[in-house]
Amino acid sequence: MYEDPPLLTIKRTHRRPSDAQIKAFSGVPTAVVSDAMDGHGALLGHIRHLDAALPSSVCGPALTVWTGAADLLALHAVKRIATPGDVLVHGFDAHQGCAAFGDSLGGMMKNAGVAAIITDGPVRDVTGLIALQMPVWCTGSISSTPFENGPGTAGLPVNIGGQHVETGDMIVADRDGVVVVPFDQIDAVARRAAHIMTLEADGERAVKDGLVMPQSYEDLLDSDRVKWID
Repeated sequence: MYEDPPLLTIKRTHRRPSDAQIKAFSGVPTAVVSDAMDGHGALLGHIRHLDAALPSSVCGPALTVWTGAADLLALHAVKRIATPGDVLVHGFDAHQGCAAFGDSLGGMMKNAGVAAIITDGPVRDVTGLIALQMPVWCTGSISSTPFENGPGTAGLPVNIGGQHVETGDMIVADRDGVVVVPFDQIDAVARRAAHIMTLEADGERAVKDGLVMPQSYEDLLDSDRVKWID
């Protein structure tokens, strides 16, 4: 006999990066983080920073929640397991027909210590979210509101923007987008990102000093791998 699924499924405990691991990603651009993962980890580009008036750079542990399309019940439930500094990653099944949340729920999330919200749906009450200074990455804005019926999950894996995200993964977000670093790769990616930052600083200095073409490209253009014709 078929039984109705639970209205909500909530995972109480989860792994979490250390303060030192979080600090290692502070101020690191998402482009560098993705480069450090060989181009992987970035959410699809339709999930973007909501508004220039909001803080535009954040890093922290993912706290995952899935509501399904057009619902927000689990967004209320996830507040029970939130830890200050968490970056809420919300799976809305990429539904675009109504808002995933608005400023009222955004304010509650801020009160619960959530540092930022990332969703694969649109939001509403943009003016209110700006007043809250709650950083948001989403697909846009729309006026209609979701339901509060469930089912949903909190603290369990979600798929959003082409990436699989688990609670405790590292989230790095800025104006370029959002990158997910799997928990067991955090240290390795942090080390590689620091090395890339050094290389990029050297490259930026060279451009400011007038660099037109890196030597490796000069060598390629002068090699027998390039055919020149008149």
